[in-house]
Amino acid sequence: MPSRRVAVVMQRRPIANRWQSEVWEPVGVLEDETQGAPRQLVDHPESAQWLHPGFEVQLQRSEAEGYFHNVSTGQPRVFVLWRMEEGRAVPQFVTVSYDEASRWMDGGESVDSVAMPADLHAWVAAFVEENYRPEPKKRIKPQSFKSPRERTSG
Repeated sequence: MPSRRVAVVMQRRPIANRWQSEVWEPVGVLEDETQGAPRQLVDHPESAQWLHPGFEVQLQRSEAEGYFHNVSTGQPRVFVLWRMEEGRAVPQFVTVSYDEASRWMDGGESVDSVAMPADLHAWVAAFVEENYRPEPKKRIKPQSFKSPRERTSG
């Protein structure tokens, strides 16, 4: 399976809200060849950022349609599943498949997206070109062309 290593930049910023004092979100994904521990990049009262290296984006043929849906939009995205751990948002998984991200969200996970870097987009688009073949559309015979007996027999 083709794969690329990426790092995720997570950001914490304060908000004026009576239920919540801060918001966490991914703000970027970068090419990464390291396996190091997360490290803080920015530490200001208005914003703090952490770099989380060592994530692998693997492209699988079974997800080719999800990649196609993503790279064919005007704003391709990288999706980050993250969880709160000891007061910080920590990325768990990264994908470029709309379908996989949708399944994560359907499962109740925290998933946000960031703009897909151009080099990652070119790589995913090349995979889609080589591996994605749309399913042929199945023509369904309109009910009005069926006999009354065919309409009720399912």
